[in-house]
Amino acid sequence: MEFNETIKKRRSCYDLGPLPAEKQKPVPQIIKDCMLVAPTPFNSQSARLILLENKNHKKLWDIVLSVLSKKVPPENFTTVKEKIGTFAKASGTILYFEDLLITENLQKQYPAYAVNFPIWAAQSNGMLQFSIWCALAGVGIGASLQHYNPIIDADVRTAFKVPATWRLIAQMPFGEILSAPQEKTFEPLEKRFKILS
Repeated sequence: MEFNETIKKRRSCYDLGPLPAEKQKPVPQIIKDCMLVAPTPFNSQSARLILLENKNHKKLWDIVLSVLSKKVPPENFTTVKEKIGTFAKASGTILYFEDLLITENLQKQYPAYAVNFPIWAAQSNGMLQFSIWCALAGVGIGASLQHYNPIIDADVRTAFKVPATWRLIAQMPFGEILSAPQEKTFEPLEKRFKILS
């Protein structure tokens, strides 16, 4: 039951601030623990993560803002800038990647399943994201999941020396929860879940 209560705490928290040092300290270990136990197809362990803190965390959101400034119409840019600012003032960001080389090697090794390996890799990465998000929520750290890839991929690769075979999947800013997330609405479970006896 404790796990069920923990996953209920996981929400998209956007109003985040810096964590106190004692609360930030366990974050790397939380990530490592989740990486070790998250399921992967054929035990491929193809997920790659980078934890950005301090100046590197700020650098990421500067990159996002710079890229968006060239793509967003000027009349809409103020709103975008405010949104990116909420991520920048968080405590850090976790970058999620997939090592494409591992998936490609599995496709060659098991051609009968070749079409499925990219799907399975995405599912596995999603489970890792969820695990980390829940683990952070379990210790009172807020987070959200962002997807500014692929438009930031090249700049991220250069800025953080990311290997060429790593494909960016998602960005997870995390930090102190400054205000409660919005109320969540739910579709009736009767529409979404069946029990057949």
